[in-house]
Amino acid sequence: MSERFGKVAVLLGGKSAEREVSLKSGALVLSALRARGVDAHAFDPAERSIEDLVEGDFQRAFIALHGRFGEDGTLQGALEWVGLPYTGSGVLGSALAMDKLRAKLLWQACGIPTPPHELLGPDADFKAVSARLGLPLMVKPASEGSSIGMSKVRAAGHLDEAYALAVNYDRVVMAERFIEGTELTAGILGDEALPLIRLETPREFYDYEAKYIAEDTRYIIPCGLPPAREREIQALCLKAFHTLGCSGWGRVDLMLDRDGNPWLLEVNTAPGMTDHSLVPMAARAAGLSYEDLCVRILEASHVG
Repeated sequence: MSERFGKVAVLLGGKSAEREVSLKSGALVLSALRARGVDAHAFDPAERSIEDLVEGDFQRAFIALHGRFGEDGTLQGALEWVGLPYTGSGVLGSALAMDKLRAKLLWQACGIPTPPHELLGPDADFKAVSARLGLPLMVKPASEGSSIGMSKVRAAGHLDEAYALAVNYDRVVMAERFIEGTELTAGILGDEALPLIRLETPREFYDYEAKYIAEDTRYIIPCGLPPAREREIQALCLKAFHTLGCSGWGRVDLMLDRDGNPWLLEVNTAPGMTDHSLVPMAARAAGLSYEDLCVRILEASHVG
């Protein structure tokens, strides 16, 4: 296996708000690749330079970074420049998926259902925004992951507080109609959507704690939908993924409203690979071990 892939850098950590999650993801990926005989080495871009990747004679890079400077196209561009094959989406797909606002605009233009939204600013009429979109609302930074900086707002009077939290993480903040119903996620591997997972949490929404810390979050596979309906939603998730120019692997998050209509929320192009993470969970349901999943992801590494 080491001859097949050569020396592999597992990029982990980084300098985004999701650093701690990335360190956990990267450590597990590193262990899994080594268990399959891959000559894999940890590489933290927050502590080492791109030049070290070149001088270290690496043949491939497994991106286990989350958020800015790892999942937003900037790192992908640097790896393209030095000609090092890497996992996941390219520059355009990574950048579009990271920017929730522009992802939604593109989906809307292509007829892919996504909840109505508005941009928020310091001079926004929060009461008018609440009236137009309806309550409750989700307020989120446009370019953050792991639900960092997000709030669920049930009263118009709390919208300014939610905006103040989100703007700490991104100058672009949006309010989005909250879809009451069932939360689903679809792991993507190559051109295949993995089995859907239904998420249930007693918290207000599937926030950072529910994702990485809480022990009472429920992950339900099979998701409970009729097989034909699950296939339809998987196809919609693949369409949403490819519409943004994404490739390789990732995760698509969506809601089903109380009438069963799907609403696309976001795409993650380097999703979590921790022991709480969803893509490994869906892969297991499809008969793929964590180690084999990592190898499959690495097999698809590319330049351009």
